[in-house]
Amino acid sequence: MQALVSKFRGSSLDARFMRSSMFTLGGYASGQFLRLASNLILTRLLFPEAFGMMALVSVIMQGLAMFSDVGVSPSIMQSKRGDDQKFLDTAWTIQVIRGVFLWIAACLLAVPVASLYGEPLLAWILPSAGISLLVAGFNPTRLDTASRHLLIGRLTGLDLAVQALTLVIAILLSWYLQSVWALVISGIVSTILLLFAYNIFLPGQRNRFQWESEAAAELIGFGKWIFLSTICGFLYMQGDKLLIGKFLTLDQFGIYNIGFFLASFPLLMGSMMTRKILIPVYRERPPAESEENFRKLQKMRFLLTAGMMALTGSVSVAGVVLIDLMYDARYLMAGPVVVLIAAMQMPQLLVLTYEQAALAAGDSRRFFVLSVARAVLVLGCLYTGLRFGGLFGALIGQGVAGVAAYPFVVWLARHAQAWDAKHDAVFACIGAIVIAFALWINLDAVVALASE
Repeated sequence: MQALVSKFRGSSLDARFMRSSMFTLGGYASGQFLRLASNLILTRLLFPEAFGMMALVSVIMQGLAMFSDVGVSPSIMQSKRGDDQKFLDTAWTIQVIRGVFLWIAACLLAVPVASLYGEPLLAWILPSAGISLLVAGFNPTRLDTASRHLLIGRLTGLDLAVQALTLVIAILLSWYLQSVWALVISGIVSTILLLFAYNIFLPGQRNRFQWESEAAAELIGFGKWIFLSTICGFLYMQGDKLLIGKFLTLDQFGIYNIGFFLASFPLLMGSMMTRKILIPVYRERPPAESEENFRKLQKMRFLLTAGMMALTGSVSVAGVVLIDLMYDARYLMAGPVVVLIAAMQMPQLLVLTYEQAALAAGDSRRFFVLSVARAVLVLGCLYTGLRFGGLFGALIGQGVAGVAAYPFVVWLARHAQAWDAKHDAVFACIGAIVIAFALWINLDAVVALASE
């Protein structure tokens, strides 16, 4: 026990990795528990169409944010000037300007989006929800500094405290308003609370408006490929919602998003962990530098992938039972959706730990190429699946796209000398067994979804 505790102490990279992993994992798990509690309560206070409406709004908000992402956070995390206050203030100034333009874009898109989806209420909701993007633009760069040095304990605590408070506010508003506006207002309140919490409780200097040409050139030079990558990343990560939201009714889309929320918990958690933890690790211990670095990264990679695959497999196997236990009859079809989404995400889990190697080395161009390939594959497979197999076909298409993207991930990982054939072979076999078992256990429900 003493030996285990000693691994978490000190300022070494291993100790910071262990502490940050535990904080990130614990914080994300706690956050998802709060989201689940919120989801269970709000589905009883509101109606499926409300969740479908907010899913569309969330996709559009994320699209705006990703289509304008100039890579400020990864730039701070990997740059040699990541602790220079002039560099940080220039980065913050860019973020603030971006936030203003995002809100303006949300206002301009409101009427066209409302017309496209045939939902007049979106013309009012989008400009209101866009306030969150404006507020978030003022978040301090101390967030990125904490992640850069794997010191994220306090940050995790602040996020959880605000999330818990927002949950209470959302429940009270939903009970009082009985409207989708409860979700919109609580989202705005959440971003405002986070802004105040970060500025009051995170250590470090306050940001101020500043424009240093050298810092701006570095940020924009690195960020131009991130900007293009995030456009493709949006299509890759949100393409299902864009296409399925167009093909399905709002209540069906709301049910799909309930299933997506439960099934994607391990993948989203893994994505956050690798983004927050592995860039600093790759930066301090490049796998190309020595065999020792590669072996230590291999151990970290095995640990992360095993945990994510165990969680995803459990969710896939228990998908139907989870929905039956937690939701009323209106949401039962989300059961087989959970099973299939979790199963089809296995190929993504296999390669999740490679992506940050390129960003840590400052190679945002190859990361962009991977993002393009994934976006094309996902949209193509999703559309083909929807056209010939409906929702069931779309879910299968997601898995096919994940497998087809593997050669591109290997190409990126090999260039950074991070590719690990042993890791991939072991977890590919484990993933295939888990998928087969999950489909066998839930065969009746999956067949019912396929026949819809």
